[in-house]
Amino acid sequence: MLVKQILSSKAVDGVLTLQSDAQVKDAAAIMSDRRIGTIVISDDDGATPTGILSERDIVREIGRQGPECLGKTVADLMTRDPVTCTPADSSDAVLSRMTEGRFRHLPVLEEGRMIGLISIGDVVKARLAELSMEKDALEGMIMGH
Repeated sequence: MLVKQILSSKAVDGVLTLQSDAQVKDAAAIMSDRRIGTIVISDDDGATPTGILSERDIVREIGRQGPECLGKTVADLMTRDPVTCTPADSSDAVLSRMTEGRFRHLPVLEEGRMIGLISIGDVVKARLAELSMEKDALEGMIMGH
């Protein structure tokens, strides 16, 4: 399965972004309200990702500095130059990158422009659906349908 197929099956279009000068406490509030684990940081209205901020980034910094870090900008905590993928990448390749890099989200770029965000949950869900269809097809072949 390709990333473009996974993106087309997602209920939400677009990517939630914040500018790098936003405060960490605002990013944390948005993540909490929307029940999401990451926000892409972009200073050009979402065209290109300059960074990515995850719950882990925030928790790690709270552990180091305490709650004072919530007043910092997201640029202070974000992972710069995030790993990305393209719509033509396979789900296996994306899953491998996520596993090796120990992260759960990848911005999707097409011709250098961000068109979506894919999570490890999206990839696993798509892979499970694919396996279910293969199972049904094999059962149909065995039963002579």
